[in-house]
Amino acid sequence: MALGLPHPRGLSRYTVERDLPAVMPDGVTLLADRYVPSGVERPPTILVRTPYGRRGPAALANGLPFVLFGFQLVVQSARGTSGSGGEFDPLGSERDDGLATVEWMKRQPWFHGTFATFGPSYLGYSAWAIAAEAGPELKAMSLQITASSFRDAAYVGGSFALESTLSWTDLTHRQQRPLGMLTAPLTSRRRAVRAARSGRPLAELDVLAGGRPMRFYQDLLANHAAARGYWDRRDFSGAVGRVAAPVTLLGGWYDVFLPWQIKDYLALRATGHDPYLTIGPWWHTDARHGLPSIRESLAWFRAHLLGDPSGLRPDPVRVYVTGAREWRHYTDWPPPGARQVRWHLHAGPPDRRGLGEDGPQDHPASTYTFDPADPTPALGGPTLLGSSRPVDNRPLERRPDVLVFTSPALSADLDVIGPVGADLFVRSDREHTDFVVRLCDVAPDGTSRNVCEGGLRLPSPAEKPAGADGVRRIAVDLWPTGHRFARGHRVRVHVTSGAHPKVAANPGTGAPLATTATRMLKARQEVFHDPDRPSAIILSCL
Repeated sequence: MALGLPHPRGLSRYTVERDLPAVMPDGVTLLADRYVPSGVERPPTILVRTPYGRRGPAALANGLPFVLFGFQLVVQSARGTSGSGGEFDPLGSERDDGLATVEWMKRQPWFHGTFATFGPSYLGYSAWAIAAEAGPELKAMSLQITASSFRDAAYVGGSFALESTLSWTDLTHRQQRPLGMLTAPLTSRRRAVRAARSGRPLAELDVLAGGRPMRFYQDLLANHAAARGYWDRRDFSGAVGRVAAPVTLLGGWYDVFLPWQIKDYLALRATGHDPYLTIGPWWHTDARHGLPSIRESLAWFRAHLLGDPSGLRPDPVRVYVTGAREWRHYTDWPPPGARQVRWHLHAGPPDRRGLGEDGPQDHPASTYTFDPADPTPALGGPTLLGSSRPVDNRPLERRPDVLVFTSPALSADLDVIGPVGADLFVRSDREHTDFVVRLCDVAPDGTSRNVCEGGLRLPSPAEKPAGADGVRRIAVDLWPTGHRFARGHRVRVHVTSGAHPKVAANPGTGAPLATTATRMLKARQEVFHDPDRPSAIILSCL
């Protein structure tokens, strides 16, 4: 074994055919490279479609190691990228171009009847775009840190994922310039954060970050509330259950796409499939998930393309439990036997608000004021570029616009593995506002590290209107987690109304995202705790 991979059985050579042309139905030519293992008769094909380049360091991320194990690899550059013709329309061309590419591939003399798809992030999305319609030749899919739809990741809880969308749009614009592949990943997030903190309207931030209007960013702003149209040909979540090929998914607890990747897993399970799921202590650009991605994909491809299941693990679900620092195996997700436990938020002075399994207490509501001109920041949490490693949130907890609820020190380890949600009874003097909930682990020395979080923008189609007294009951979905709160640690919950610049601040006006207006309204927020309105966080405990 080398780096956890089986020995490639003497295969160390391969040939490469560059710039293979595939003509799309509209006449645009896309270019692909084909890597062929030497001395292998009728190798199965792995297809990858990418906007991030085909050569250099990108070749490793595109699956080049598979060639050493007897698979031929076809890597095609998406429309408008790395020599392929046409204009890059993010998310918009992947189904049509992908299906046309499959038909082109099937006509080639080197195609031997079976293929698989592979890839992280956008590459995985491109694979989902064709998965339900690719035909019986598609025998396996191995996808990482991705989802069948990016819509809900762009509009987290109905809000707008400002930092991730702006930084990715800037990255894809810059990477087509000379040396852009090298410099864009290092500079795009910094440019996006600087622009987001400028206080300028959302509609102006693409020019501020990148020096010119950027179509994809403006499209996301314009289609924030669109029920149909733009997203109809960019959302493939409804087709996941119709995918016949076996699927294995790999994600990270701090990845921006994790909640929707798990929804894909659950959609497959609901239609009788047996997908595999791996979740590690990783974030989106974390290099540590590279080797596990290759290792688990190789086992999957051997099983489903070569008929060798010896590398598959017995249990389909494998997750890393942070805090415990150990991998665990389960037969399904959520783990069988997990129970949903309500931990109630208890009122009190700012430094003594409580949290626990004991019932709600008849206390007055907790209050704070959110000012979109000075939005509550996010110190950690999932982001597309850069590190999403958990950080100490104590500086955030000193702000008056963050409610902090803390449990007593735990007398025993507490394992929270599964979905996490908040059931809140709230009132705001603004019809348009956000609520953000964060779960933290407080060490004995006081360090308070974020575990997971989520948010909800009001009004929301999923929530009932406020009652006569203005109180709403809202459900906030946090990122799922696998975490141990160790004995002696404390569980902590934040309730606030901002996570800037990861999420765009809600101005309180109800104006469309794309407006250039700068009017902002403060919001007075209340969170209730009494027996009739028992706000709580809901943990999946094992």
